[in-house]
Amino acid sequence: MTGLYVHVPFCVEKCAYCDFYSVPSRLGNIESYVDAVLAECGAYGHLSFHTLYLGGGTPSILGAHSLKRLIEGLRRAFDLSRLEEATFEANPESATEDFLAAALLSGFNRISIGVQSLSDDELKAVGRIHNAEQAVAAIELAKSIGFRNVSVDLIAGLPGQTWDSLHNSIDRLISLGIAHLSLYCLSLEKGTPLAQNPPANLPSDDEQAELFESARSLLIGSGFIHYEISNFAAAGRECLHNLNYWRGGEYLGLGPAAASHLGGKRFKNRADLKSYLENPAGVVEEIEELNAEEKAAEEAMLRLRLLEEGLDIDEFTRRHGQENIRRLLARLDRLSREGSLLFDGAKYRLEPSLVMTSNPILARVLRD
Repeated sequence: MTGLYVHVPFCVEKCAYCDFYSVPSRLGNIESYVDAVLAECGAYGHLSFHTLYLGGGTPSILGAHSLKRLIEGLRRAFDLSRLEEATFEANPESATEDFLAAALLSGFNRISIGVQSLSDDELKAVGRIHNAEQAVAAIELAKSIGFRNVSVDLIAGLPGQTWDSLHNSIDRLISLGIAHLSLYCLSLEKGTPLAQNPPANLPSDDEQAELFESARSLLIGSGFIHYEISNFAAAGRECLHNLNYWRGGEYLGLGPAAASHLGGKRFKNRADLKSYLENPAGVVEEIEELNAEEKAAEEAMLRLRLLEEGLDIDEFTRRHGQENIRRLLARLDRLSREGSLLFDGAKYRLEPSLVMTSNPILARVLRD
């Protein structure tokens, strides 16, 4: 499977916690950006993709006209005839009926809505410009227009958040018929307003972990599968585009700050809209080619994020060769003996109770 990602780097206003690359939206920039993305396509030939993902930023800022122009251009540049999933991200305040209808007509079959919370106080505390009523309305509108695969993002650990407020958000979202929920823990990223001036009512690390674990139990009890560290889905509604990432698949990223893994190489576009608009094919940087052992270790680390699927050792050996995974297997065995990984004789899986402290474990998968 191969995925196509397009980074839409525009936001109305940057949230206090966000360190993703984005810039204020202006109509002229949006039109020039679409031109630039379609020009960048020419550097890669007529590739074929199985998934498409418009992320951001705020893709719903594009508006119906620019979205249709972008997708029509992508279909001319690439073979999208075998798309199994096409996702776009939207924020509630810009998820208009015109835009959602244009997305459906353009072939999108999945929408990911940045809800973050259904508490107005929590939303205001981190600079979100929508309110809970708008978030609910966006979900209802998407479903009424014809989207059957609706995903939402939520954050655990927002300023002033309690289990009651997070519980209420999740209950309401489930009642709205969502198919997928991504639950992220709030982190104070260097250089963001929230990190520079953290509010006094931020939940502690322990409280944040308790919020996540309680949410996990509620979602599993409601029939959702905890299929990846931060992701829950109704059966059969896992995000195929992201599954391709976690399975070590290839993908092409277009737009400023977009990352790619193609032809055995990893590379990334410079996070600079001005440079990108001037020369869309000339901003590639951070080119890296992993050797066979490094590639296997990275894929193992990513696959262990898949809590149910895990790492099938026979399949993995066939893919990479015994010699290329010898040292990796020693590390996995060591982590299994320590209780950080589960091993049933066929596959390794991350111990579910250690999800909140998985980063150091996954780092040890990569290297001794």
